[in-house]
Amino acid sequence: MSLSKAQIRPLYIGDLKVSPPIIQGGMGVRVSRANLASAVANEGCVGVIATAGSGQFTAHPGSDFAMVNEIAQRDEIRKARSQTKGIIGANIMVALSDYDRLVSTAVDEKVDVIISGAGLPFNLPGLAAGTNIKLIPIVSSVRTYNIICTRWKKTYNRLPDAVIVEGMNAGGHLGYSVEQITEGAPTLEQILKDILEYQKEKKLDIPVIVAGGIFDGGEMRYYMERGASGVQMATRFVCTHECDVHQNFKQAYLDAKKEDVVIIKSPVGLPGRVIRNAFVDSVLKGVRFPFKCKYQCLKTCDPSVAPYCIARVLADAAEGKMEQAFAFAGSNVYRCNEIISVKELIQKIIQEYADAGAKSPA
Repeated sequence: MSLSKAQIRPLYIGDLKVSPPIIQGGMGVRVSRANLASAVANEGCVGVIATAGSGQFTAHPGSDFAMVNEIAQRDEIRKARSQTKGIIGANIMVALSDYDRLVSTAVDEKVDVIISGAGLPFNLPGLAAGTNIKLIPIVSSVRTYNIICTRWKKTYNRLPDAVIVEGMNAGGHLGYSVEQITEGAPTLEQILKDILEYQKEKKLDIPVIVAGGIFDGGEMRYYMERGASGVQMATRFVCTHECDVHQNFKQAYLDAKKEDVVIIKSPVGLPGRVIRNAFVDSVLKGVRFPFKCKYQCLKTCDPSVAPYCIARVLADAAEGKMEQAFAFAGSNVYRCNEIISVKELIQKIIQEYADAGAKSPA
């Protein structure tokens, strides 16, 4: 059974039409940049540039890191715009110490969408006031979603344009405790159900996008049949020709086995899902890699007690220096087995969506 993207229900975020209904997840540090985002946008999806650490470690040690990141972010957004007429978004973590500045930069550059998680983006509407930029918080529970909606409505008289509901199978920093992950947090399906029930109760008509371990079109269909308006996918986009990360990083994905995907505690106090390697083994054994911090790029990082610099590690990974770094990845990374173009990947996802429908009982 074949299917065109036009036969899959589009995702509407205000006046933006996303078809097929896929948001490419923002992956920092410097994993999802202009080349990947523009290629995704050219296929009708939302291409997202991750702003965390955009320019960090690339300039003179005495440089103002916030200024360096701002310049790098502007360059990436402008480069993406030069390569597509599609939808470009910026993923900006609340935990970043230069969060307000990065949001203001994204606003200045007129991105279509700002996606914000790793904290509660209480002041995001104020930073984007007077624009038509779509604002999308990332939440992991109906409680968090309610807090954001209540605060935004009271303070700014507005609500999110969409919400991304992220389950515990996502890659990178997770919005769950280690105990929740190991002992069992609510499933993505349950969180989606809770969010949809909340919206019905509050009479809200806000698109709900699911994320965290979504790997193929069959899973996309599964969640859309249960009320999701679309999906956010990240891990699988790493294994594309257009992904901006070094080939060694991509190879780590291709080589990963299911048992290689582990949870570690990040120096910033959050659990993170990574691909195990020699560096990760050292971290798990408690080996410290002392460093002097010139940036304080994350609000929750205390360099005096952090065993290593997470920003440095991720920047090294993006450059392919895997012997002194690790790759963040989603729980399904072991299913990656080829490097293909973004166009081919989207076509595969559409076909997987169709095939899942063919297997469904009539």
